[in-house]
Amino acid sequence: MLAKRNSRAEAAALDKTVPVFAALGDQTRLHLVARLGREGPLSISRLSDGAGVTRQAVTKHLRVLAGAGLARGLRQGREQLWQLEAERLAEARRSLERISQRWDEALGRLKASLERQ
Repeated sequence: MLAKRNSRAEAAALDKTVPVFAALGDQTRLHLVARLGREGPLSISRLSDGAGVTRQAVTKHLRVLAGAGLARGLRQGREQLWQLEAERLAEARRSLERISQRWDEALGRLKASLERQ
């Protein structure tokens, strides 16, 4: 019963990260997240520099990131600065770590089973 409850909780936690992984599945958005993580809050014009896409495209990508909880816009004077929401990335990392741990456990069981034969 406890294992079933833990499995449901893990599935629910993984389901929460689906939008994060979907948003990061786009190369442009992944680069925007990397820049925000590296450089801190940036304006759309700064994010557009060197992005290889228009400001309008950057704006659309930022809205997708915001919808996934990965970024948020902050009004500062006349500009809107965008910043990374690091906690959402941390949640996704924890989900990947749980998946990795399950794979390691499954491979360990397979190895033990093969060694017994």
